[in-house]
Amino acid sequence: MTARQRDEVAITGLGLVTPAGIGAAASWQGILAARPAATRDARLAGMPVDFTCRVPGFDADALLGRRLAWRLDRYSQLALVAAREAVADAGWDPRTWDGARVGVVIGNALGGTATYERQQQILSVDGFDQVSPMLIPMMGISMVAGYIAIDVGASGPNLVTVTACASGATAIGTALQLLRGGACDVVLAGGTEASLTPTIIAGFTKMGALSRRSAEPALASRPFDIDRDGFVAAEGAGLLVLERLADARARGARIRALLRGYGASADAHHATAPDPTGIGAARAIQAALDDAGLDAADVDHINSHGTSTPLNDIGEARVVERMFPHRPAVTSVKGVTGHSLGAAGAIEAACTVLAIERGMVPPTANLQRQDPQIDLDVVVGAPRVMRTRAALSNSFGFGGQNAVLVLSAA
Repeated sequence: MTARQRDEVAITGLGLVTPAGIGAAASWQGILAARPAATRDARLAGMPVDFTCRVPGFDADALLGRRLAWRLDRYSQLALVAAREAVADAGWDPRTWDGARVGVVIGNALGGTATYERQQQILSVDGFDQVSPMLIPMMGISMVAGYIAIDVGASGPNLVTVTACASGATAIGTALQLLRGGACDVVLAGGTEASLTPTIIAGFTKMGALSRRSAEPALASRPFDIDRDGFVAAEGAGLLVLERLADARARGARIRALLRGYGASADAHHATAPDPTGIGAARAIQAALDDAGLDAADVDHINSHGTSTPLNDIGEARVVERMFPHRPAVTSVKGVTGHSLGAAGAIEAACTVLAIERGMVPPTANLQRQDPQIDLDVVVGAPRVMRTRAALSNSFGFGGQNAVLVLSAA
């Protein structure tokens, strides 16, 4: 067995809680159907941007039990539901594994903002004595990984990655490194976000990052479209179970796909705008390909960052055009799900796994007129049936933080 074969990492389980549906199957069907999830949000009534992509019908009490749910901010609730699905999907019973060899790495950008805003209001109106003692355990960014570890008995390495909109992909890349380095035998990795609060939405609005298409929110998230005007804020969670391929095969696990490579970089350019030259993104893509031992020509499909913002879409497109002249099939699921910040990279990595496994690339919702400056083969209208040997999942975040994953068929 070669060193590279010893380093091969399998994805054996998926868990998704997204605006397209609760559970991987429901989310995938909604994304394949290109049904936009954006709707008017009563919590934002009267604000200039009053629509978001929320997870429909999410009942934490029913899914987790009231005793547990009340102690968790929504961003942890979403993650825990996705984690339980991923572990079950991988065929693991946490009561039987060696918890000291199981790690948890979760990406998140903003933490428990809903809890913080609620308790700030209580402090302002009712005073110090009424502030909850659960404020810090609920809002802390690090807490989600701890709560998952408690739930599944994972006492190995435990951390949260915070790289803005690349956080979920960074978490999965970090998990790959932990497995290759021998620190763990199993890692639950992914991302979560639930920050659709008035203050956060106001901040993004003032930045000019959000779509203003309030009259027709379902059409607002439109990656690569000439009329795109910003992203739609979303929530969600995506979790993967990762194991070394040899270990997964030894226990007879279903191998859904392989995680072949990871690349990361910084633009070192601007707090919120991507480097227009695309050098940072290109460096992360090349690093991921090198890590995977693949050439650009081996890539059949790219799950793009594709946020529906003017600068991101054109910048990402130019990098892809330059590095992949053979025109792989490109999609963005954010036309359906909106942009879930720290969860986006993990949700999109899971969708890339499903595209490889099912032989089907989902369409980009709301792409009616492709920007003529974007010369990409973007899948539109209906899913494209195709065999994918290798695929990229791109994630680029504020601060110029870039993370790229390479996945392939087993």
